[in-house]
Amino acid sequence: MANQIGKWAFIIGALLAVLMGILEGVGQVLGTNAWLVLLLLVLGLVIGFVNVTAKEVQPFLVASIAVLAAAVAANLAAGNTLFAPLGDILAAVAKDIVLVVAPAALIVALRAVYGFAAE
Repeated sequence: MANQIGKWAFIIGALLAVLMGILEGVGQVLGTNAWLVLLLLVLGLVIGFVNVTAKEVQPFLVASIAVLAAAVAANLAAGNTLFAPLGDILAAVAKDIVLVVAPAALIVALRAVYGFAAE
């Protein structure tokens, strides 16, 4: 049951982040709605607590670092005047995906550190 909750939290979080990012990137205000941002953060926490097993900690944290690096690159693309509209959408989507991934990564990393300290 917990695995299903984590799976659905990830699917809903990813879809919502992409939708919010696209709408924010084209100039709509949906991406800055505080309730939706809070929902993304809570979904990230659920993913971190429920969805990542001990065996998946290292790959998940590496993937989280890749997502954060991609978000930085997307912000650089947003400043490019040749592809400004596409860069703005890409940066907004990446920012909203980070809102899901960062809390999950924090929980998984803290659980890993606690595991090391408990040994």
